[in-house]
Amino acid sequence: MHNQASIGYRLDSLPLSGYHWRLLGLIAAGMYFDSFDIYIAGTVLAAMIHSGESTLKLNAMFVSVTFIGMMSGAWLSGLLGDRFGRRFCYQFNLGIYGFASIAAAFAPSMYWLIFFRLVMGVGMGAEIVVGYGTLSEFIPAAWRGRFGTILNLIINTSLFLSTFLGWLIVPQYGWRWMFAIAGCGALFVWFLRKSMPESPRWLASRNRLPEANAIVSNIETACGIDPATAISAAAQQPYRADAPDSGRLGDLFTRRLLARTVTGITVLVGLFIVNYAFVSWIPTFLVKQGHSVSNSLGLTAIMFAGGPIGSLIAFVLAERVGRKWGIVLFSLICAAFGTAYPFAQTEVAIAALGFAITCCIYVLSSFSVATYVPELFPTELRLRGSGVSNTVGRAVSIAVPYAVAWAFTGFGIAGVLTLIVGTLLVQALIVGVLGTETRKRSLESIAAEVSGTVDASDNAVNARTASVTRP
Repeated sequence: MHNQASIGYRLDSLPLSGYHWRLLGLIAAGMYFDSFDIYIAGTVLAAMIHSGESTLKLNAMFVSVTFIGMMSGAWLSGLLGDRFGRRFCYQFNLGIYGFASIAAAFAPSMYWLIFFRLVMGVGMGAEIVVGYGTLSEFIPAAWRGRFGTILNLIINTSLFLSTFLGWLIVPQYGWRWMFAIAGCGALFVWFLRKSMPESPRWLASRNRLPEANAIVSNIETACGIDPATAISAAAQQPYRADAPDSGRLGDLFTRRLLARTVTGITVLVGLFIVNYAFVSWIPTFLVKQGHSVSNSLGLTAIMFAGGPIGSLIAFVLAERVGRKWGIVLFSLICAAFGTAYPFAQTEVAIAALGFAITCCIYVLSSFSVATYVPELFPTELRLRGSGVSNTVGRAVSIAVPYAVAWAFTGFGIAGVLTLIVGTLLVQALIVGVLGTETRKRSLESIAAEVSGTVDASDNAVNARTASVTRP
């Protein structure tokens, strides 16, 4: 019998293979260009100020519409992805973003560029929600957390590439080439991703079980597993078989799922506040504390080297510590480093604590947005749950610069670190009390927990993956 639960069991029972790595590559490629385009803003806006094509006021509008577009995209992708499917949504939003980025390269004025940036923002905000959510539905439970951290690490390396290419290209050839590179790259990935299948878990949740079975059978064959044997093994497992359900947005705020929704919103609001308050403002803080611009940028470069290290730490710990307790632990560790930061006097101490804080932020990013949030919600509501969480997080991030400026003006660096530490402590408390651990658990089991039913499938999945999963 091909039901939603057996489809999930078969996907979780697969050995890790080249199929999973290719899928990761296709999803990562689209999200990489998405992130690349976010990071080129600083280089492009500086060049346009220098050439007289823009003003500080117009630059601020450019940044604002980026956030507005991403917030709208996160919301829309949740609705469209759960209604029309993952495949439709990730192709649709990547196409929007790619064409808008190419159009931006030909923008006749700053006002047109701002308009195209708004459209690009919709695609960029959607890609983050759909990418992480789709990956979680294909990867076996024993590796799901680690694949999320790998995807997060790949995406974050775009900061270096965008900065390097901006330094190489913009002074010689102008800012338009940056948008052209991002747009052409996105459309190339769009073409490659046409061969990606629909999520079998989503198909099963929509009662399209023959299609789901056909796709899983193809994946099993690609992984060297006989589909008939896999179907027979799945039929003997104690998976709970829910009736397929399309789900409604309002379900996220019912008694059944409210704790999950609050947890998802909390970790993304916390991440965005801490990330934008520290990472985006640290060069300004250092200059205000009396460091030269050159010295400030040098210290910042050392601190930001903690980003990739944080992602690697998350990779090691994702399936050992788990997501819930990993978020709680690193929130507390980051809060401790944040408390010590205002007391650092030497450049070595400032750089070391900044490096440690950056590490913690990237660990939290890998655990939360990349892995934990998509896992919290049942398949029929996964993208809507992730979309709502991302939408609220993006909305809060719009207000963060004003909160940071107020805290710094009134209380100095200690005021900003108080904001960061307070956010981390609240996050640790809420996740510790309301959160559920998802480590090495099937998505079906995590969903069954909120229905008040017992699902014994995780032991079966873990036993099978222990014997067939290769590192």
